[in-house]
Amino acid sequence: MNEVSDTTDTVRHRYDRIAPFFDLIEGIMEAMWFAPWRRRVWSLVEGERILEVGVGTGKNLAFHPVGQVVTAVDFSEKMLRRARRRAIRLGVQTDLELMDVQALKFADGEFETVVGTFVFCSVPDPIRGLGELRRVLKPGGKLVLLEHVRSDSEAAGRVMDLLDPWVSRLVGAHINRRTVANVEASGFRLERVERLNALVRLIVARSPSTVS
Repeated sequence: MNEVSDTTDTVRHRYDRIAPFFDLIEGIMEAMWFAPWRRRVWSLVEGERILEVGVGTGKNLAFHPVGQVVTAVDFSEKMLRRARRRAIRLGVQTDLELMDVQALKFADGEFETVVGTFVFCSVPDPIRGLGELRRVLKPGGKLVLLEHVRSDSEAAGRVMDLLDPWVSRLVGAHINRRTVANVEASGFRLERVERLNALVRLIVARSPSTVS
């Protein structure tokens, strides 16, 4: 179920390009829907060591749990610069690092929860990226994702398939990813998939409780 269609450098360039406008582009959606969903995601984290992948411009920073160690990574330097400025404004102590989710520089089993919001729509190789999340999670660790996915309606899904190459070139994200299936294919055990609207899913899963 490998969905590679872009090189990592190509996708990174797209996000570097739109970084100055990213918050403006999503402003209305952020206020109306995304921010409450982000708060919900962060209410589900467990443990003391938490990783956020694809931190982008730092829209989740305001919801990071106080008093817990949060590390956040992104592969776009220009997006990360904006996240660092936001962290300063908010007074947040999150450790922000430049890193690709497809090649995380962390030890096996280092984190108790991994969070990603609207990330796996743009990871060039989502199976590889999810495999890295499984690797850095402790056995039985928790994965919480907020993702937009291909429509369950086959007719709408076909339209999304047709539009996807144009959308991904413009903003970097793919609109037809089957992320729930990808999570299962990567060896996670699904605990819950919640339909937030026609295209957005809250996905909660666990890494295997034993190391294979």
